[in-house]
Amino acid sequence: MTSAAIVVNDVSKSFRIYRDRQRSLKATVIKGGRARYDEFWALRDVDLEIHQGKTFGLLGNNGSGKSTLLKCMARILQPNKGSITHVGRMAAMLEVGSGFHPELSGRDNVYLNGAILGMSKAEIDRKFDSIVDFSGVGEFIDQPVKNYSSGMYVRLGFAVSIHVEPDVLLVDEVLAVGDMAFQEKCTQKFADLRREGRTVVVVSHAIDQMRTFCDEAAWLRKGQLMGVGRAQDVIDEYADQAHDTISPEDAAAEHVKGHVGSGEVTIDRFEVRTNGQEVDHVRTGDDVTIRMHFTCHKPLEKPVFGFEIEHETGFVVWGHTSTDGDFSFPNLVPGRGSVDVVIPRMPLRPGVFAINGGVAAVGRVRGVEQVRRAHSFSVRRGEPAETAGVAVMHSRFENLAQG
Repeated sequence: MTSAAIVVNDVSKSFRIYRDRQRSLKATVIKGGRARYDEFWALRDVDLEIHQGKTFGLLGNNGSGKSTLLKCMARILQPNKGSITHVGRMAAMLEVGSGFHPELSGRDNVYLNGAILGMSKAEIDRKFDSIVDFSGVGEFIDQPVKNYSSGMYVRLGFAVSIHVEPDVLLVDEVLAVGDMAFQEKCTQKFADLRREGRTVVVVSHAIDQMRTFCDEAAWLRKGQLMGVGRAQDVIDEYADQAHDTISPEDAAAEHVKGHVGSGEVTIDRFEVRTNGQEVDHVRTGDDVTIRMHFTCHKPLEKPVFGFEIEHETGFVVWGHTSTDGDFSFPNLVPGRGSVDVVIPRMPLRPGVFAINGGVAAVGRVRGVEQVRRAHSFSVRRGEPAETAGVAVMHSRFENLAQG
C-alpha cells in the first residue's frame, strides 16, 4: 500500500442559513442585533485517505458536499471539526477564473495566478509558452480576461494549475469545460501526472469519464460518506442508487411538458417495464419494454413512432423508429393508445438515462409530436458485467498465444 497524500480525519463543516437577511436596521436594534439562522451541515464526520500517485474521484448529487470537501482540502474553507493533512505541493483549480483579475490581460494573469500558486517568475517564464499552448487562447493572450468566454477562463486557469507540477492537484468539474480536443488534453495530462506519481483529486458529474481514469473514488450523499474504494466498484454503487436520490423536480413528470409538433397526437407519458411490471430501474441484461402512452386528437394516416435513450450527460446512446424495420402501423383514430418497443437483454451499463420520443407520419416533413427527456430511469449492475463505457458488448477473451 502506498503512503497517504491526503488524510481527512473526522471532518464536519456547517454553514449558517440566515432566515431574515432583509431585516431593517430598526428591527435589528429592537431584537438586540441577534439574527436568526439555521445550521446546515454540508459535511458530517467524513474519514478518508487518498493514496499518493492515485487519481481519485469524488461523486455525488448536487448538494452532496463534494465541492465543500474539496475546498476544505484546499484550505479555502476551515472545517468545524476534524482535520485535513496533505503531503507535498498542492494546486487547486476549483472555480472559473479563480485568482484572475478581470482587467488584466491573459499574459498578466498567468504571472499573477502562477505566483499565487507558488511559482517563481523564472519558472513561469520557462513554462509560459507551454501554458498558452495547452490553454488554446494564444491569439487572445494579451486581451483582458474580462472579454474571455467562461471556457477560455477555465482552460487558461487549468493550464496554469497543471504547470505548477504539484504533488497534489485538486480539480472541480474541469472535465465539463471546453471542446472534445481540450477534454482529451485534460485526460492525457491526468495520465501523465499519474505516471509521474502525482496525486489528482477530481470532482465531476461525468461518471463515465471518471471510470476511465480514476483509480479510486468516494461518493457522498447529504454530507455523509457512503462508499470509498476501487473506482469501478464505487461508481457502480453510486449509479445503482442515483435514481433513488433524484429530486422530485428532476424526476419524470406524469404529464410530459415541452411538446413540439403539429399536435394531431400528443404523448402523455412513458413507462419502463420488465417482468410484466412498471419499474424505475432495470439491470444490465434484463428484457425491457418501453411503453409510450399517447392521445390521438385527429385522425392520422401512416403513423411512425420513434424512441431514443439519452445518457444523463446529454448524448443519445440509442434510437429506433418504426420505419427502421419497415414495420407499419394502422391509421390512428381519435382516442387514447399506447405502443411498445422491446429491448431484449438491456445492453447498457449502470447509469441514469432519459427517454425521448416522437410521432411522425409517412410523407410528412413536419413532425406530429416530439418530446425530450420525458421520463428517467436507471440501469443497475447485471450480466454481463464489463469494465467501462456505456454499453456491454457481450465480449470474451480467447486464444492467448506466446512465442
